[in-house]
Formats: sequence, C-alpha cells, structure tokens
Amino acid sequence: MKAQSQIQQKAAGAALAAKRGEAKVKDLQGASKDMYETMTEGELEEMAGTARGDLPERKN
Repeated sequence: MKAQSQIQQKAAGAALAAKRGEAKVKDLQGASKDMYETMTEGELEEMAGTARGDLPERKN
C-alpha cells in the first residue's frame, strides 16, 4: 500500500525505524505507533518508500 500523504509517509518511516531497532518504540506517537503495532516490516517499507514529490502534505 502506498502512502496517500507526506505525513503518512513520514509516520511509516518512523514506525519502520522502530521495527528495525533504529528508534525506540516508546518514542512513537499516534499514527506511527498504530502502524508499528499493526503493519509488517514489508508493508512499512512500501509505504515509507513512496515518493513524496506528488503527495499532498495532508490527506483531505
């Protein structure tokens, strides 16, 4: 699944970093914490890897 906004893409990146042990899980908040708990590393990679150029900052 591809990210639908820049904020969603950033949250996926934060969750992915926590899954990989590069960031602390306790530092996650909101959407990134939910993503960490419910998505696989592969799903997070796909969402975090979405190119930001064409994404709106926030989803309407």
